[in-house]
Amino acid sequence: MEFLAPEIQSYAERHTSAESELLAELRGKTERERPDKLMLSGFYQGRLLAMFSKMMQPRRILEIGTFMGYSALCLAEGLSEDGKIITLDVEPETNAIAKEFWARTSDYAKIESYLGDAAQIIPTLTETFDLVFIDADKPSYAKYYDLIFPKLRVGGIIIADNVLRSGKVLKAENTDENAAALHKFNQKIQADERVSNVLLAVRDGLMVVRKERD
Repeated sequence: MEFLAPEIQSYAERHTSAESELLAELRGKTERERPDKLMLSGFYQGRLLAMFSKMMQPRRILEIGTFMGYSALCLAEGLSEDGKIITLDVEPETNAIAKEFWARTSDYAKIESYLGDAAQIIPTLTETFDLVFIDADKPSYAKYYDLIFPKLRVGGIIIADNVLRSGKVLKAENTDENAAALHKFNQKIQADERVSNVLLAVRDGLMVVRKERD
């Protein structure tokens, strides 16, 4: 489902600041070589993530779902001078590619990558996070949210990707496991009185959540 007419999306992208040459190279490699290329955040969403990070200048970022490392580089653009991004994934192959590209940037030392089950890793993290990006297995979004919330500072932001699932969340009786899980996640956020939130119809949907209180 396209939420914007292609010509409007194209116009918006032409009037958006360019990504770095390295990001363009990584995006091109993904589009040429990966059958799962749609998992990449992409140019427009990547610039939005970078803008959120630059506005917040976070000291600690957590990313759940590394894939090719593109979104981690976008988020790292706004890190404070002593900042760090921790990114979690389960795929060694794509993680190795991500590290190759990270190593070519000045932000390499600020990126910590862990392979394994995020639900097991998150409880071991001792950081207090300013910004969290969730872009992993959809049925686990609600679980990740509950694990993350105590580790997010008041005023911190959680961004969850793919929350519209190509519009499939609109179907009340959904046989798509991912869409059903995302619909429940969206309802969970909407009912959480500890936060304020806005669902952006950007790409495949971004749920932006601000922690207002513990």
